[in-house]
Amino acid sequence: MDKKMEAHAVSVFYGQTQALYDISLTIPARHVTALIGPSGCGKSTFLRCLNRMNDVVEDCVVRGSILLDGQNIYAPSVDTVMLRARVGMVFQKPNPFPKSIFDNVAYGPRIHGMAKTKADLEEIVVESLKRAGLWQEVKDRLHTEGTSLSGGQQQRLCIARSIAISPEVILMDEPCSALDPIATAKIEELIDDLKANYTIIIVTHSMQQAARVSQTTAFFHMGKMIEVGPTDVLFTNPKNERTQGYITGRFG
Repeated sequence: MDKKMEAHAVSVFYGQTQALYDISLTIPARHVTALIGPSGCGKSTFLRCLNRMNDVVEDCVVRGSILLDGQNIYAPSVDTVMLRARVGMVFQKPNPFPKSIFDNVAYGPRIHGMAKTKADLEEIVVESLKRAGLWQEVKDRLHTEGTSLSGGQQQRLCIARSIAISPEVILMDEPCSALDPIATAKIEELIDDLKANYTIIIVTHSMQQAARVSQTTAFFHMGKMIEVGPTDVLFTNPKNERTQGYITGRFG
């Protein structure tokens, strides 16, 4: 299986407080990797290391290395704008820009100069909305505000916006936690479709969701990665008793 990203001995400090301890994890290409664990265990902190979102947090220090296609993303020569074009992010709460549906998706391709003509831009927008499973619902109202959509549609719009700049990796930080079960099911179906073309890393508080959408699961607890393995094995036959305790609900 091709490796897309690798973390080697990643530790994170916020000022004097250590949030992550020596995390090493290989993330396979075109595959869904889920990060699970109780609140405050470090899974979102780790996710944000993968596209250097922690750079914007004051007093945050990241140690260790993270490789994308074998290149260390923390090397001084790395341009974080280009990195975040390759490693996109979908947040917990849908956050469409206060612009039209069309302009939400066109925003990234415009600033990255990806479209030579208006027709090119339209093609990118339509294709991204189709890939995000939203085209049929919005094709007649592309010029209405993105914020007018339902929560689940807004989240798919944010996924379309992320896809529009042709990322290689998509990070998802609890993308369904603000959504109802029907909208959640649509996002899960979408994740399943997207893995044919993208490497996806999802943080989820729902073990059922991790079991449904991912092929590999990593269990985090108190800033450490306790166990990682194929999702079906981790959920049915975990090696570590802390993993077992979390999965069977003895602690959370």
